[in-house]
Amino acid sequence: MAEFSRTDVVARAETVVIKVGTNVLADSTGTLDRARIQSLTEQLVRSRSGGRRVVLVSSGAIGAGVGRMGLGKRPTDLPHLQACAAVGQCALMQAYQESLSPHGIHAAQILLTASDFDNRVRYLNARHTILTLFEYNCLPIINENDTVSVAEIKFGDNDHLAAMVANLLQAPLLILLTNVDGLHTGDPRQDANAKLVETVPHIDKSVTELAAATTSELGTGGMRSKLRAARIATAAGSAVIMANGSTDGILDAVFGGQTVGTLFLPHGEALSARRRWLAFTARPRGALRLDEGAHRAVESSGRSLLPVGVVEITGTFGKGEVVSICNREGVEFARGLTNYSSADAERIRGLATEQILRVVGKVPYVELVHRDNLAVIG
Repeated sequence: MAEFSRTDVVARAETVVIKVGTNVLADSTGTLDRARIQSLTEQLVRSRSGGRRVVLVSSGAIGAGVGRMGLGKRPTDLPHLQACAAVGQCALMQAYQESLSPHGIHAAQILLTASDFDNRVRYLNARHTILTLFEYNCLPIINENDTVSVAEIKFGDNDHLAAMVANLLQAPLLILLTNVDGLHTGDPRQDANAKLVETVPHIDKSVTELAAATTSELGTGGMRSKLRAARIATAAGSAVIMANGSTDGILDAVFGGQTVGTLFLPHGEALSARRRWLAFTARPRGALRLDEGAHRAVESSGRSLLPVGVVEITGTFGKGEVVSICNREGVEFARGLTNYSSADAERIRGLATEQILRVVGKVPYVELVHRDNLAVIG
């Protein structure tokens, strides 16, 4: 993919996920910037020309609630955060619908939680809903369901959600709109010599070390958050563009192939929707640590994971749940659906098939994790 220009990246992206952050949509008090929303909406409408399918992942509910209720700053305790989200989500969707109505486009609200991505059935239901909304000429607008999602408000952000939505739809392009111009060699707000990194072929340690630990009064994310999201998306075969959503005409520039922001090139194999879910979306319930031989067989030879190669099991999980698969040092390199519960897996780990038969009396599955239910993530 590295040989493709930005124009090629955009031209190949028939489905695009765009994430816009709180600090793009609101001022320092959380009051929604109606002119900014109007401008972004008009650009979103233009980006849909030619049949391109666009999904918007929009932050701003809590910030909008802070502004609407005149609080002046973001609360710190969970009940007040959730109350702000409940009030602000209405204001946020109202602003989008008012901007979309003149174009004959309906805003379609979708509120998700992390558990919606863990559960395969609910995950597919969300996918089918979004695909159907495209048929009705709607703009799906997705946000974390902050009123019920404790973990997301306390620890998470919508950058990660946007990456999961990109995987959900197998979108070739994810655009992260933030309040900086992209990834820099330093924090541009503190270092006048910081330079914009225009293209990142691969997100490695040298790239993650560039991230500044910056946050804001209204938002929950920072550069590290965006790099984590970009890493998820690029590892699954999607390109990512990080750009400044406060810049006039930024989406027009991106879809025009202009060199704005930072382009992160995909470096992973384009995965099927199911393997994207398995590798990058569903949260593991436990971990299996392997010996060197099993590690090589799974990672390099595409083999199933047999009990004989497992040296340690951690966590509590049931049959059919997602588990991390780690090397002897405990570094995750794959994920899979286990054929055994953690209790049963502990009984048979390290045993060859004939030994399992003698110890347990039966072998319902030869494989602990079958290769068809396994995704290497590197």
